[in-house]
Amino acid sequence: MDDNLQQQNFVPDNPALAHALFGQQNRHLRQIERLTGARLSSKGGTALVEGSGSQVELTCRILDELTSLLAAGFPLRSADIEYAGRILHSEITASLKDVFLDTVVVSSRGKTVAPKSLAQKAYVDAMRDKDVVFGIGPAGTGKTYLAMAMAVAMFAKKQIRRIVLVRPAVEAGEKLGFLPGDLAEKVNPYLRPLYDALYDLMDFEKGQSLIDQQVIEVAPLAFMRGRTLNDAFVILDEAQNTTTEQMKMFLTRLGFGSRAVITGDVTQIDLPRDKPSGLLDAMDVLSTVEGVRFVRFSDRDVVRHPIVQSIVQAYDRRSPEGIRTSSS
Repeated sequence: MDDNLQQQNFVPDNPALAHALFGQQNRHLRQIERLTGARLSSKGGTALVEGSGSQVELTCRILDELTSLLAAGFPLRSADIEYAGRILHSEITASLKDVFLDTVVVSSRGKTVAPKSLAQKAYVDAMRDKDVVFGIGPAGTGKTYLAMAMAVAMFAKKQIRRIVLVRPAVEAGEKLGFLPGDLAEKVNPYLRPLYDALYDLMDFEKGQSLIDQQVIEVAPLAFMRGRTLNDAFVILDEAQNTTTEQMKMFLTRLGFGSRAVITGDVTQIDLPRDKPSGLLDAMDVLSTVEGVRFVRFSDRDVVRHPIVQSIVQAYDRRSPEGIRTSSS
């Protein structure tokens, strides 16, 4: 055996959990091998871990944390093992239970919404604690979805009385005029992602009823001018496409009992090049303001299809300063 190679047996505290931990035909162990570079085999309820000291340490830590999740009744899936590997690779002392079991809301279809990364956990904690939260990072990191989940959860607990979902329509000038329909029909395509997130969390009929009653409002940013929003959870999505004036206007709409979450990706700015992004400006102007929290996401926090993380990384390698393309 190589002098640098180490071996360690891992035995779950609860032997009854070994099968669920290892997976059918050791499927979960094979996945952990790919994540850590260690070699894994099993005999009965024992896993044998072989590799360098750091590989063995990380692998045993992952196995131990996953065992704790299973003991708490967490239904372990392949994607969760991937997220667990990312979390513990970046912070080996992290508690997966503190992250994965921090339920934000349970959707109408019984889907539990909870953080899947340390940045998502920090984002959820910030939304509970601060009146204004900025979630900044690439597509697929859950910024808008988690904000929507928090809004739905707070509405269900009667902590707020209404939800306002806002997006800038960056082509709301001459180009928009060529589109068919009235103004609402013209801006609707810009707002569709917000509707999609809402209906994934809330029964369609209930959501539509609340929209009809204007308890939930989905509107373009321009419609916010001159308003004061009290007892509301306000989400501004795609904030990288606001101007500095629009960002100031939005933030000064907040009334008593309200909070705002602003999401955006500074690598996907669709504004004309002579117009600075309101999100970039706010990151500078508000960085030291009490009650405002900035949470930054990276490609490690992508929770969509695994290939999305690779796509984000590929674009970042080609253009470290970001590419001004349409966001998705």
